[in-house]
This record gives sequence, structure tokens and C-alpha cells, in this order.
Amino acid sequence: MSKQQTDQMESAVLQRLSLLDRWLPLWIGAAMLGGLLLGRLWPGVQDVLGAGEIEGTSIPIALGLLAMMYPVLAKVRYEEIGHITGDRKLLGLSLLLNWIIGPALMFFLAWTFLPDQPEFRTGLIVVGLARCIAMVLIWNDLACGDREAAAVLVAINSLFQIVAYAALGVFYLQILPSWLGWQTADAQFSTWSITKSVLIFLGIPLVAGYITRRIGIARKGDTWYTETFLPRISPVALYGLLFTIVVMFALQGERITSEPLAVIRIAVPLLVYFAIMWFAAFFSARAIGLNYPKTATMAFTAAGNNFELAIAVSIGVWGVTSGQALAGTIGPLIEVPALVGLVYVSLWLRKRLFTTNAADMERA
Repeated sequence: MSKQQTDQMESAVLQRLSLLDRWLPLWIGAAMLGGLLLGRLWPGVQDVLGAGEIEGTSIPIALGLLAMMYPVLAKVRYEEIGHITGDRKLLGLSLLLNWIIGPALMFFLAWTFLPDQPEFRTGLIVVGLARCIAMVLIWNDLACGDREAAAVLVAINSLFQIVAYAALGVFYLQILPSWLGWQTADAQFSTWSITKSVLIFLGIPLVAGYITRRIGIARKGDTWYTETFLPRISPVALYGLLFTIVVMFALQGERITSEPLAVIRIAVPLLVYFAIMWFAAFFSARAIGLNYPKTATMAFTAAGNNFELAIAVSIGVWGVTSGQALAGTIGPLIEVPALVGLVYVSLWLRKRLFTTNAADMERA
């Protein structure tokens, strides 16, 4: 495809973007600032927002996550997932990045940057074990990644999370440090709690999205579903994202502004982690011949983490006021701006490293 044709198609895509889409970084920045101010200026907001919980996650955040994920999963073409599950290169690289390289890298960074802070260090290691199953779908969609591939990889990560999370926690917090002669950390993880978290935050929107697609296409046809229904519900995902960001920052606004040094110390290894994982995944996927949508999907599924699970585990094991819980809480506050920035890096690299075709542009 010629550069002129590509530019024309990208121009058409941009014209279809709503005001919300065009200025998303501005809205996210405003949501972060608004949440911080809300948490700082209204001390009682934490009690209000945190009054009820679902598996360790406040009900407002849980509702925001569900609203955020449903429209994205309603867009997935489930009838085309079969060819994704047969892509051994895609699945093999994803498993390597998510369950071997990712946890090991976070372990190394936590000990490198926080050798004198055992609570923060443990909190980061717990974060590194939790692979993302929620916000990654938003970042993937914004970067024009492969929705079907994202759904499959998220589902696989969820299964591995249920099976392997507790064992990996014991390995990285007790066995490996003991082998290296370093300080160990006591930890007991509930596999059932992890399973419930996955079933709630992935299972509910996944089933809802699948049923919506099947019924919508059966009754109204593919054209109506794709061109009329999906554009109507798509903004709900971004509204859910912005709402979740406001609530997250409001819940921790006072603590973040009162402990800036702790925030900085935890933020630095997280930023290094996001950068290394994202770029390693992106260029590894390109090196094995994946197209741009699958490459973007690989990068975001490898770089993102399930902070909701990490926070729930940290609170359950070490308590809500622990340094481990603080590390988990700061995680999404760093991840959101970092991965929003990487969305734009991804789109920039698409123009320079990949041949854009009509099918890719239609997915934008």
C-alpha cells in the first residue's frame, strides 16, 4: 500500500474519532489530577469510596473495571479466535514474556532499587506476578491491536494466574532469595481468592460481551451490530476508564501527596519495568514475523499488570496499611500514564516499521 493511500486511510480514521478519543491524554490527566485533589481536599472520600469491596477491590473501582471491559469484549470476533489459538509463535512468546521474563525482571528490579525497603520490595514482586486482565484490553484497543489475540492471551494469563500465582509467590519471595542468601518474606496466597477475582473481573464482562455479540448479530445482522451498536457502546469503555482513574487517585490522594519520596522510590523500578517489558515484547514479536496488530497486543499484554489482584493479595496477607499494599496501590497510578504514552509510541512505530493494510486500518 502506498504512503498516500495509508495517509488517506489514517485521515479517515481520525475523522471518525470523537472528542473523547481525540483528547484522551488530556482527559486522563484531568482525571488523575481531579482524583488527587478529591482525595486531598475531601478526607472522608476514602471512607465513602472504600465502604464496600468485591474481592479486595472497592465497589466503585470494580464497577469501573466492568464498564471499561464490556464494550471491548463485545467487539471481539469470537468466531475468529480459532486461528489465534493455533498460532504457536504468538502463544509461546506470550507465555515466555508473561510467566518467565516478567516476574524475573520485577524480582531483579525490586532488589536493585529497593534493597533497604523489604515491604516495598515485596509489594513490587507481588505486582510482577499478577498479569493484566483488565486495562490491557483498553490499551490494546487504543493502539489498534488485535482484539481476538488480546482476548485469547488474557484468558490464558487468567488460567495461569489461577494455577501458578501462589507457587510463583513462594518461589520469588522465599525459595529464590534463600538460594541467593537474601532476606525472605513470609506469604500465604489463597488460590480460591485469586480464582474468584479472575471470574469476576474477566468472566462477567467476557460472558456479557460474547452473549451480546451472538444475540445482536443473530437478531439485527453483522452490519447493524458493527456500524450502529458498537459505536454506541464504545464510549462506555473510556468513561469507565476515566471513572476508575478518578476513584483510584481519590482513594490514595492523601497518602500519595503525604509520602512523595515513597511514591518516587516505587515509581522508578515500575517505569523501568514497563519500558523494558513493552519494548522487549514489541521487538521480539516483530522479529518472529507477527503483524502490527498482534505485535501491539503482545507488547501491552506483556507490559501490563493486574494491580487489582496484587492489591487484594497484599491487603489480605500484610494488611491495608502495609508497605506492600502501598506499592500495589501506586502501581496503577504509574501504569496509566506510562501505558497511555506507549500507545502513542506504538502507533508511531506502526508507521515506520510495518506495512499498513486496509484490514488493520478498519480495526482502528
